[in-house]
Amino acid sequence: MTRSDVRNSHHQPALKERQAHAEQEAAAAAEVAFQQEQEHLSATYAKLLELQEATVGQLERIAGQAAADKRSMGEELTVNLASDDDIIETYADFAAMNRIVEAYNISQDINAQKLSDIQLLLRQPYFAKVSLRFKPDEPAQDIYIGNAGISDERCRRIVVDWRSPVAETYYNQSNGPTSYEANGRTIHAELLLRRQFDIEEDRLRACFDTTVAIQDELLLASLAERRSARMQAITATIQKEQNLVVRHEDVPTLLVSGVAGSGKTSVMLQRIAYLFYRNRDSLDPREVTIVTPNPVFRRYIDQVLPDMGERNPAMLTWGELSGSLLPPALAGASDRTTLEDLAAIDGAVESFALQAGDFADVACQGVVLLRGSSAHKAWEKFRNVPAGPHRTVLVREELEQRLRARLGQLAAQESLQDELAALPMAEQQRLFGAPFEPEDEQEARRLALAYVTDRYAAAFEAIERDDWLRVERIGARLLGEANLAPSQWLYLKMALTGLGDRQARYVMVDEVQDYTAAQLAVMARYFRNARFLLLGDPNQAIAPGLAPFSEIREVFERAHGEVAECRLATSYRSTPGITELFGRVADLGEGEARIASVQRAEEPPIIIECDDRSVHGAELRRAIRLAQERIEGEGGLAAVIVPRQKEARRLARQLAEAGMEPPAVMDGEATLPERGVVIIPLKLAKGLEFDQVIVADACAAIFGEDDLARRRLYTTISRATKHLTVLSHGRLSPWLAER
Repeated sequence: MTRSDVRNSHHQPALKERQAHAEQEAAAAAEVAFQQEQEHLSATYAKLLELQEATVGQLERIAGQAAADKRSMGEELTVNLASDDDIIETYADFAAMNRIVEAYNISQDINAQKLSDIQLLLRQPYFAKVSLRFKPDEPAQDIYIGNAGISDERCRRIVVDWRSPVAETYYNQSNGPTSYEANGRTIHAELLLRRQFDIEEDRLRACFDTTVAIQDELLLASLAERRSARMQAITATIQKEQNLVVRHEDVPTLLVSGVAGSGKTSVMLQRIAYLFYRNRDSLDPREVTIVTPNPVFRRYIDQVLPDMGERNPAMLTWGELSGSLLPPALAGASDRTTLEDLAAIDGAVESFALQAGDFADVACQGVVLLRGSSAHKAWEKFRNVPAGPHRTVLVREELEQRLRARLGQLAAQESLQDELAALPMAEQQRLFGAPFEPEDEQEARRLALAYVTDRYAAAFEAIERDDWLRVERIGARLLGEANLAPSQWLYLKMALTGLGDRQARYVMVDEVQDYTAAQLAVMARYFRNARFLLLGDPNQAIAPGLAPFSEIREVFERAHGEVAECRLATSYRSTPGITELFGRVADLGEGEARIASVQRAEEPPIIIECDDRSVHGAELRRAIRLAQERIEGEGGLAAVIVPRQKEARRLARQLAEAGMEPPAVMDGEATLPERGVVIIPLKLAKGLEFDQVIVADACAAIFGEDDLARRRLYTTISRATKHLTVLSHGRLSPWLAER
């Protein structure tokens, strides 16, 4: 033994004693901090209950006062139109009453929103705390962060909304000097403490301090929870790279590329909630549209925003959007339109001369109200205006005038009077508010005009939709093709008529890698005034002919100008073993690191290669039974993923024939169960996640050596969060071979 060893042996007991003492002190300090935080939570919860009672009382008082004032004003107000002065005074009285009613409505709305925020916070008053020192000689300020912001009756902030500027110091995830932007100024501060809480109502279950994402205990606890039929908000666990997307500056287009499990969809929803907060007084949910991959996915995410106290925006699929605009014969048709095809439309449409045969009749209920020749004459009336939206608007207005004149002619027919008198009394009441008993010929004509206008209302809608243009015939001549593809038809109609949603301010396209360049160009033009958030994973493009990210960027640069980009490189979904497996299949860009997982290690993926069909069937049934047993004990969701819908139905039949109760087969109309096992085709599984995934057959015949097969396999495997079983009937896919 050397002198050094002797010296160290003497010091070891003292060192261990100091370490034990330090651990005891740390435990004691943690216990004190826990008690202090529980006391603060109890006081906050009591204050929230007090504010809830006061707000409910205020709502009741305002409602009572409003009702009393309305009664009083109704009794006092009289309509006096005897002279100009009397008319002015009457209008002034009504205007004053309207202002009073509006003031009551505004007050009710404010208090209703406050009550909604309080009720949201009563489920979990807050989830984090930061201690900030703004000046060196001042004490630190404790700021508690929750899903909504609330102040007490003296306007002192009790809880700060997670979307407020100061809350960014929490999501920056590092102690020390920090800053945030507020009211156009940069606020500098020192972050002394970043504390996270696990809270349920007024009970503090845990609290811990953290500085970097990889030590984020709240994140790991959240990731450990079982999957359910609904996506959950990630407000408390937004990571630094995700926060850059959520709080990104407002740009024409933000393109986000993220690996499987990086939280793209969650970030999209948090971004929407952030935009609603930033534009509280000006942004209506009806001005935001989410384009979702399929109806199953839409139902999967439909509670996230309401759980954050926000209303859902419009959510639709590409099929629903295009199907609402296309003629029935083209809805759902195959589409191989290229960007060159669309550029040809842009280049030709303004100088293209329309012919008489390019115009259709306007008919309703089998009655032709305007001939196509009438539309042609209206078009030629504005020949000095280039073909396009402006000319179409002028023609539309002209046709509406001609339709009104035509309805006036119909209303003058004597036979119509008898028809009106023979209407059922309920219909007369609906149309005229009273039985059809005109006092003179003028009133009879007026009522008849109201009748025909109601009867042929669809004709006005047809004019508004520009159905008087035969787009397919125009396109066939313009492009020299007998049949237009859906994207060609839509793009041509937009070029001719200005068709589009001008009210949309934000459009979020999830799984953007699932669209062709032409489909994205149609969306970019249809929502021409909107800002876009595009999220996707190039490795999850599971169909041929889809747009690579370089082409997606090109489409939106051409349509909207600047395209900002963000990358999400960390997977939060799957265990390290599952992440390593789908990361092995991924095609990562040059210089990109392997996909990292923050999950705790659990059992590795199971890969079973079966030469015999009966052995494969037995292993598949065993894997399903094991998944069912886990769910009975632990809960959660499991999925048997197959390539297409027909394989899902075939597998269910095979399991039934083998004497096993098959799991439910998911289709586009189905909703995920709260727990259990489902059989689901890959197209519907995209964007979803499951505690357990069974890949029914990952053989080389299904997932071969081509790049499309690689992307389909990557997408299939990456749906799993905790347990993954990969089976193959025959030789395993080469993409899963050790490399």
